[in-house]
Amino acid sequence: MRLLVLGGTVFLSKAIAAEGVRRGHTVVCAARGTSGAVPDGASLVRLDRDAGPAAFEPLAGAEFDAVVDVARMNPGWVRAAVEALGARAAHWTFVSSVSVYADNATPSQTAASAPLRPPALVRPDDPTEETEQTGETEQTGETEQTEETYGGAKVASEQAVAELFHGPAFLVRPGLIVGDGDPSDRYGYWPARLDRGGAVLVPEPMDAAVQLVDVADLAAWIVDAGQQRLAGAFDAVGPPTTFADLLARTAAGVDAPAHELVPAPPSWLVEHEVRPWSGPRSLPLWIPGEHYAGFMAHDVSPSLAAGLRIRPLEESAAAALRHERALGLDRPRRAGLSAAEETQLLAAVGR
Repeated sequence: MRLLVLGGTVFLSKAIAAEGVRRGHTVVCAARGTSGAVPDGASLVRLDRDAGPAAFEPLAGAEFDAVVDVARMNPGWVRAAVEALGARAAHWTFVSSVSVYADNATPSQTAASAPLRPPALVRPDDPTEETEQTGETEQTGETEQTEETYGGAKVASEQAVAELFHGPAFLVRPGLIVGDGDPSDRYGYWPARLDRGGAVLVPEPMDAAVQLVDVADLAAWIVDAGQQRLAGAFDAVGPPTTFADLLARTAAGVDAPAHELVPAPPSWLVEHEVRPWSGPRSLPLWIPGEHYAGFMAHDVSPSLAAGLRIRPLEESAAAALRHERALGLDRPRRAGLSAAEETQLLAAVGR
């Protein structure tokens, strides 16, 4: 198979390119090439998607069995890519997000049944497709990406693919992507923290639903989709588990030393200026409020039936810890608590 990855230099898109190479496919990565190198065995075609219609001239005349686009928040990029390359591609994958859904309160929704947000055609600061989004709300420069702007842009991008691409199109909607190479610091906080042992501050309720997908599992499914011409919209996360189970399996995966979980109620965490989900001084993956009860509780049985394979969480935890160690366990984090912050908070909670 001749595979084109629009990106290919960081995290998910790089994992997709690497998986294609591993399977013996001819892999072309089209990107600026400023965020990293493409995997060994793949080739890089330099292009700048901000160049408008001329951006894809370096790919003139090339044909592909499958194209994968990971554009984050720029529906115009997506539309231009399909217009330029769609007639020369047999299959198209667009990496969307579970943030396309308008209802985060209702558990057990599927990609086929859940209502979508209105499309958003605005373009917040999004300098390159190589800077991939791996969660749902993030600060980028001076522009805050909210669920509404991020999810709406993904809806508009999906609509562009559906409108313009006339072959089988795979609209894949990941939740939080974790594992080796994760730039978000979100899930990686927990294996790194449990690896340190001792008293560990955690958010209540411990039975809250959480869902993740390992980058390697997602990359493998995307390459499968290109090979099999899979079409349709699918969520890409594992079956929901509880926060307590996630921590227990993460601890097992990193062979954590003796530790004790110290739960704190959401009201107490908010009072002590602990942020949910991500960012500095946060407890990652914690999303309080009934209006988020379904955010990480999607029914993914259609995706599993369509070929998504989910590895044990213990394996993802081990990969995440290796990545954390490579980055440096004591580095300033994009998400999570510093050791000093957690010590102060544990003292405040009486530990």
